[in-house]
Amino acid sequence: MKVTRTLRATVGAALSGALLIAASGTASADQTRKDLWPLEAFGAEQLWKEATGKGVTVAVLDTGFRQTHQDLKGQFLPGPDFGKATQEEGAKDLKPGENVLDHGTGMAAIIAGHGHGPGGSEGVKGLAPDAKILPVPEYKNSGLATRWAADHGADVINMSYTEGRSADTCESIHYAISKGAVVVAGMGNESATEKNYPVGCPGVIGVGAVDQYGKSAEFNNYNSDMDLLAPGVKVPAATGKSDSSYHTENGNSGSTAYVSAAAALLKEKYPNLTPGQIANRLVKTAGLPQDQKGLKLPDAHYGYGFIQPGPALRKDIPAGAKEGPLPMPKGKASSQLDAGAQDADPPMGGKQALMLYGGIGLGVLLVLGIIIAVVFAARRRKNPGPQAWG
Repeated sequence: MKVTRTLRATVGAALSGALLIAASGTASADQTRKDLWPLEAFGAEQLWKEATGKGVTVAVLDTGFRQTHQDLKGQFLPGPDFGKATQEEGAKDLKPGENVLDHGTGMAAIIAGHGHGPGGSEGVKGLAPDAKILPVPEYKNSGLATRWAADHGADVINMSYTEGRSADTCESIHYAISKGAVVVAGMGNESATEKNYPVGCPGVIGVGAVDQYGKSAEFNNYNSDMDLLAPGVKVPAATGKSDSSYHTENGNSGSTAYVSAAAALLKEKYPNLTPGQIANRLVKTAGLPQDQKGLKLPDAHYGYGFIQPGPALRKDIPAGAKEGPLPMPKGKASSQLDAGAQDADPPMGGKQALMLYGGIGLGVLLVLGIIIAVVFAARRRKNPGPQAWG
């Protein structure tokens, strides 16, 4: 029996640079849902009682999109006038067998896929299935794409790619943040320490991949831009080859999309929080695997830990300073982020995930701690179990 199930039963319930993905094989729709472990790890069915992303717009800056995919029909808003030309230009740099629609379709489904079949029970369902996707083709035009997204209602901007810094890379991101958008970007997959963009821009939430056991993926780039981890190993994803195609991928791309989806859930429940305050909730409820407890945070490999959307939605956390806990842009672009009161609840620094379940009495937590310790001890004697992320 998986540790995730044990815990829940106990509780009671880049073309422009480098796309952050590596595909490995194809999958059927039924098998895709069975293998979609992040939803189980997050306790998605319980999460969706709190928020589904309804009313939230997530801009996905990416190569292209198959808007007719069976898991995404009806989820897209109109894109920019420059979208088709940008997509066609990006397609010229593809390798044999690659499809310009693959990557963006995959990210959109991880964020806001609704699945298909009876009750949407097959294929990919996103973490924020009622959010809307603003599709923004991006190829050597990151600044233009970012500003267009910010001007067309983006609440969250997903950037699952790395590139060199252009004159407008960070400036356009600062503009988006000043308009209230949460900006999320991947660290890169080269196991390197070099700084990348857009993740290196102030105000961006930097994301790496984590596996089913809560371990930071070996392919993650690692440096001070690492803020949070999210599922990015053996994650099923939709592709753009047809309206019913899927594959399994490894990389920061899916991780970035999951953090964007978590931000969309928070935007729905807490619409008045600034981008920094949204990041604050994700940081303070982040978790670590058992063998990393006590790690000094933020860590170059783990950041503040892996996201736990349930606690982020439910935990009583003071809004704190408008900039939040992460570096933010200064000057005119930060006018929306004027400092508020001193945060009375600073970043957790690696508290165990068990303490984040809301509405559970201290005595119950102690009993849970004993039970979970026994479960983990048994697992260590055999094989490590998947991490439960609330």
